[in-house]
Amino acid sequence: MKVFIGGYTKKTSKGIYQADLTIKDGQASLGNFTNCVELNGPTYFKKCGNYLFSIAKNKDEGGISFFQLNPVKLINSVFQPGASPAYLGINEDKHLVYTANYHTAYLSVYHYDNDGVSLVDQVKHDSFNLGPRPEQKDGAHPHFFDETPSGKLVSCDLGNDSVDFYDLKDGHLVHLARYLNEAGFGSRHIVFNKENNYFYVAGELSSKINVVKYNEKTWEFENIATYRTIPDDYTDHNGVAAIRMSNDGKFLYLSNRGHNSITVFKIKADHTLELVQRISTFGEFPRDFNWDSSEKWVIATNQNTDNATLYERNSEMGTLAVVQKDVAVPEGTCVVFSKE
Repeated sequence: MKVFIGGYTKKTSKGIYQADLTIKDGQASLGNFTNCVELNGPTYFKKCGNYLFSIAKNKDEGGISFFQLNPVKLINSVFQPGASPAYLGINEDKHLVYTANYHTAYLSVYHYDNDGVSLVDQVKHDSFNLGPRPEQKDGAHPHFFDETPSGKLVSCDLGNDSVDFYDLKDGHLVHLARYLNEAGFGSRHIVFNKENNYFYVAGELSSKINVVKYNEKTWEFENIATYRTIPDDYTDHNGVAAIRMSNDGKFLYLSNRGHNSITVFKIKADHTLELVQRISTFGEFPRDFNWDSSEKWVIATNQNTDNATLYERNSEMGTLAVVQKDVAVPEGTCVVFSKE
């Protein structure tokens, strides 16, 4: 099994690295890292068959690059003035790519084919509801842009403490509805249940997760509950980063940058949460973590300490157990598994 890890290229990293996740006698090990794609700033990327789409940086411009793999070949890049996007999503059936740009406040939709990637439409978030925290005072900061289970589009805006829903009609983004988190929440990433009537928002600045019931036909929202991802007595700086839901809809996982941990919640029958575990990432600043298709093997990357940690996941209990730590990988911020 192959694993791809990319991130910042401010120190020693040259781009995206490929590693082997080897399973022998039921035990896993991660190793054999090689730089497979040389790229400036691939902080978030997605793999689609023999293609790879990545955030990229080119001097004073930011955008996305589209690669063929095996052998590696750059198909094309699309750049715009300013910082790179923070998030990239993909719909393989529609051949669409979505990006959210934290710094420029743009949400963008791209189309791709064998010839490359091209811009379809983009909108800019205004500073309509800026929160009270220092990170929010300079404007809107969309950090996520991707699809809901029904194919609508949704963004999370850290600056505005908002979750915004869109539709792509005739090649244009149309705003549909907005849900506001509590002031200072710092809305960052979001996941949905399969029934598409509940969503769970990760609050970067508040170190919280908000459970919301909603109706996509009427755009009515109900704030169900909010939970802290870190201990009540933890007072040092922390920022929630990635959030993932298991495919069976029973567990939620969030990474904590500062507390340097992954928090595990059980999703109860009424969609509220119960704390299951907090486990160290054995490094500093775990921006991302991910799992293989079986959701048994989990890898977390620690951006500031240039290392990764491998866990084994118990699907019944939801808990993580450390298998391997201190795996050297530079400036990792994104993890992608691949069977190829």
